[in-house]
Amino acid sequence: LLSDYAKGAISNPQALIKAAREQNIPVLVDPKGTDFERYRGATLLTPNLNEFEAIVGHCADDATLVKRAQQLIQQYDLKAMLVTRGEQGMSLVQRDAQQEHYFPAQAKEVYDVTGAGDTVIGTLATALAAGSDIVTATALANLAASIVVGKLGTAAINKVELRRAIVGDSDMGLGVLNEEQLQLAMQVSQEQGERIVMTNGCFDILHSGHVHYLQQAKKLGDRLIVAVNDDASVNRLKGPGRPVNSVERRMAVLSGLGAVDWVVAFSEDTPERLISQLLPDILVKGGDYEVADVAGGKQVMANGGEVKILDFVDGVSTTGIIDAVQKQ
Repeated sequence: LLSDYAKGAISNPQALIKAAREQNIPVLVDPKGTDFERYRGATLLTPNLNEFEAIVGHCADDATLVKRAQQLIQQYDLKAMLVTRGEQGMSLVQRDAQQEHYFPAQAKEVYDVTGAGDTVIGTLATALAAGSDIVTATALANLAASIVVGKLGTAAINKVELRRAIVGDSDMGLGVLNEEQLQLAMQVSQEQGERIVMTNGCFDILHSGHVHYLQQAKKLGDRLIVAVNDDASVNRLKGPGRPVNSVERRMAVLSGLGAVDWVVAFSEDTPERLISQLLPDILVKGGDYEVADVAGGKQVMANGGEVKILDFVDGVSTTGIIDAVQKQ
């Protein structure tokens, strides 16, 4: 980890970077100044937006920022670049990734930004050294920075504060999460030896059959994730007039059930991408499916997990409820 303050301590970063690369050791750099040639061959650079734009010029939108970050990655033989953007969050751009990752700022109150950059690169390096992938590590770094800027003066965070922010009293602990928040919560849960169960569906009009099914799914493990089709995918799958309830309302109701720990939305017709990314210990599907036909099942089993098929409650369905209401 090279944190360059341009005070003369890092007079020859190339010697350090080359020595590390010869030993296959990743090199993370918090750069200073506009001479990024000094950091050629590093694994990742973490410039702030001002430092980044001093080199590439003003970026009017995210697409421009990503394009110019990719150009710098290629020009200086980097693997990734993380541009920290203050109240706008941070953007992770990788050489070989199909898409960039944007992390919105998490801070509720900002008292002092001193040391925020140090917190980002320090947390990032620690998470990577502990075995996290770069996306999860960046999400952790983003959260850590949000804690530090809420303190006065040059502050540090500790493991207890970070863990509490993920699964403790904060809004990220339980309920409706985005994918990055859910990955962090899962990581902490699995570190504590908890088994994570996941299921999915539209859950347009929540009924007793849904509740019974989710209760049975929760009994298979310690934590239950419910992945919910967003409005566009429900409309594609179910047709005109659906969903009856927006995805925000459906997720709010699900998160209020005692059996449900985490709720996350997905936009595709099937949750295969999301399941492949999260890799729960147990994947549950209701109905008369065969295990081989369950979306994401192959990936879960390849990772050592299980796929379970549970029965639905007979005679209760969202379609049946809608038909009954229309007849009345």
